[in-house]
Amino acid sequence: MKLINKSNNKILADNLKIADNFFKRLIGLLGRKALDKGEGLHIIPCTSIHSFFMKFRFDAIFLNKNNEVVYLIQNMPAWHVSKICFSGYSVVELPPDVIKDTETSVGDVLEFLEQLGCSP
Repeated sequence: MKLINKSNNKILADNLKIADNFFKRLIGLLGRKALDKGEGLHIIPCTSIHSFFMKFRFDAIFLNKNNEVVYLIQNMPAWHVSKICFSGYSVVELPPDVIKDTETSVGDVLEFLEQLGCSP
């Protein structure tokens, strides 16, 4: 899945995975050594995150049900807990500096685009 900031037409991720059940949300990014450029994880539903046992920093974008950015965390270090974002519905975790590099800010609207594969 691709993630685009509709407010400024910048691509945040082109290989976004979805964690939309208990097991996928529980595992999240655990066991990963890093998020490569273009990768990300969309956690649904989610109003707070942690980075326990993580080995790398990452950016986090909290979205409401309309995919509007309501809270941002840049370069979240390991062994931290975010605040509870009561206005949030989901979180997108991305490589460090994506928020800064794409000039994403609170109030921006993000769009999730399915990438259709070719059949032989």
